[in-house]
Amino acid sequence: MTRCAVFGTGSWGTAFAVVMADAGCEVTLWGRRKELVDAINTTHVNPDYLPDTVLPEGVRATTDPAEALAGADFAVLVVPSQTLRQNLADWAPLLDGRTVLVSLMKGVELGTAKRMSEVIQEVAGVGPARVAVISGPNLAPEIALKQPAASVVACADEAVAKRLQTACHTPYFRPYTSTDVVGCELGGAVKNVIGLAVGMADGMGLGDNTKATLMTRGLAEITRLGLTLGADPYTFAGLAGMGDLVATCSSPLSRNHTFGFNLGRGMTVEQTVAATKQTAEGVKSCESVLDLGRRHGVDMPIVQAVVDVVHHGRPTQEVLAGLMARSAKPERR
Repeated sequence: MTRCAVFGTGSWGTAFAVVMADAGCEVTLWGRRKELVDAINTTHVNPDYLPDTVLPEGVRATTDPAEALAGADFAVLVVPSQTLRQNLADWAPLLDGRTVLVSLMKGVELGTAKRMSEVIQEVAGVGPARVAVISGPNLAPEIALKQPAASVVACADEAVAKRLQTACHTPYFRPYTSTDVVGCELGGAVKNVIGLAVGMADGMGLGDNTKATLMTRGLAEITRLGLTLGADPYTFAGLAGMGDLVATCSSPLSRNHTFGFNLGRGMTVEQTVAATKQTAEGVKSCESVLDLGRRHGVDMPIVQAVVDVVHHGRPTQEVLAGLMARSAKPERR
């Protein structure tokens, strides 16, 4: 039986543990808080994040990373992207030589502008064939309800991607394989920032023309950055590109859309943070995404606008006016 360790007991980590158990894997959830781990083992429910979802019998939880990793074929990482380096430094010595590290995180590291797979390779000292990413329209509450969804499983080693595909393929979760790790990661990271922008427009009471404009021009920014970094352009037309972008920008279940919505209706960043229980990755990653774009000479005006609102305190109306005043270039660019 395939054995999987899932590091992170938030909504997405818990939902993905359900997916892997339903696919026939033995799954151990690692959590930091003993009271939450005990509740999962006792009640088969994660009361803090998915209180209405009964976990399969094949899922158990522990606070001991060594116990979680013992014999694991896959170690699935679902922690906030900005804490990955520190967490993985503690877990890496416990890995054996065959475990594949799987990133479900959608961010870019502050300071280094590195993608999550790059951080994993650096900290764990593993090659690209032992690092995979999963990205797509993956709103955790819907997946926990076993509503049909699809995603992309990407690894430089196609055989590894296919193994992971089998380990998470269920009647309601359909994974497709890819070798374009760069494209899948950038699609997932940058769409969070665009989701913030669309959420702001929603909160300001703007209509579908505005939101459609932000989504399509946001996709253009994602694609420009991806092509510069060597991604496959077709990735951005698929589940890890447009698919993930649409879900994040359109759904009230999206943390980034909700965060942006609150900003758009006049709440401060501090008020929005206080009202949000879970991490909206785009809030911190917008700075590192902008940094990554600048390092490679890629123009990212929507990302810049989000940074201006979230980190520089500029009013949303002023930033929107600035975007509309930019000189227009041929759309294909």
